[in-house]
Amino acid sequence: MKVAGLNIHPLKSGRAVPQTTVTVNLDGLAGDRRFMVVGPDGHFITQRELQALAQVEARQIEGGVHLRMNGSELAVRFDPDHRLGVRVWSSDVDAAVADDAVNDTLSGWLARPVKLVHMDEEAERFVGAEWAGAAAPVGFADGFPILVTTNGSLADLNRTLVEKGQEPVGMERFRTNILIDCDEPWAEDLWESLEIAGIIFDLVKPCARCIMTTQDQTTGERIGGNPIQGLAEKRMSADRRVPGVLFGWNAVPRSEGTLRLGDEAKVIRRRNEGWPMKVRPAN
Repeated sequence: MKVAGLNIHPLKSGRAVPQTTVTVNLDGLAGDRRFMVVGPDGHFITQRELQALAQVEARQIEGGVHLRMNGSELAVRFDPDHRLGVRVWSSDVDAAVADDAVNDTLSGWLARPVKLVHMDEEAERFVGAEWAGAAAPVGFADGFPILVTTNGSLADLNRTLVEKGQEPVGMERFRTNILIDCDEPWAEDLWESLEIAGIIFDLVKPCARCIMTTQDQTTGERIGGNPIQGLAEKRMSADRRVPGVLFGWNAVPRSEGTLRLGDEAKVIRRRNEGWPMKVRPAN
């Protein structure tokens, strides 16, 4: 098996940026989900409620980020002394926040009051102790540092969608970090640990999927095939700890290093059995 794709998402819920080479830190891929849009109260905002975020391109620059949306551009740099308490799910983070002029401009782009925040060197967040054995450092990702998916599982999902008379979907719908070229559908359910380029990744929790997978990742429109409906037939979790349909695995890196497209991926520990699923009849 080999690494077939590497992606970072500098802005949480913004567009993916494909990589050929990427640095792996203990808190995830370098540059992944280091910036985030929040409401005036500091609560995080994603494509789930603001589909237009899919139209925002973000590129990290020294001291900040360069944003682009529909031809408009904005270079943002952060004062580390200008901070805001923000919330991502159940995590509270002391983040750097952009100045009022930047936030006013971004609010105009997105047609609602927002602020832009940065997970800088002073900010920290730890999650997932109950799954990872110890709390893992992470940026603004939903729950874990890295998401691993496979080509074989996407191919199997797309077969189901086509059988339902729907269009197949691309892997961009799932906002993966590391895509593994593995022909066997759902083989990752039995992978406990991978080694890639000398780096160990523990796959600690399956990823429950939300409405964002139904959205085009360049426009934010809810069009094309519906992965939720396709996954519901044989990927509905039977474990109440992770409710909903599942695609991909959340992973925690146990060391640091560099990944490249084409790197060999080895399974170094396997589970005895896969995740329990509810099997539903096809409609």
